[in-house]
Amino acid sequence: MIFERIRNIREDNDLRQTQIASLLNIDQRTYSRYERGEITLSVATLCKLADFYGTSLDYLAGRTNETRPYPPSQICK
Repeated sequence: MIFERIRNIREDNDLRQTQIASLLNIDQRTYSRYERGEITLSVATLCKLADFYGTSLDYLAGRTNETRPYPPSQICK
């Protein structure tokens, strides 16, 4: 589910894999493997993507269809 969500949200924002790969400081081939579900994304990478897209980890993981992020937590700061 995660690989589908990260591909769909990237495409919905009219972004290329190279742009997201640059944001994550990885090469495009690695990012492409994330989108194909060939390798697992770390929690840190998922957090970067959720922050970039303004959504929640639950949305990226397919646990909710609500794209709005949760309110920021003081615990994580």
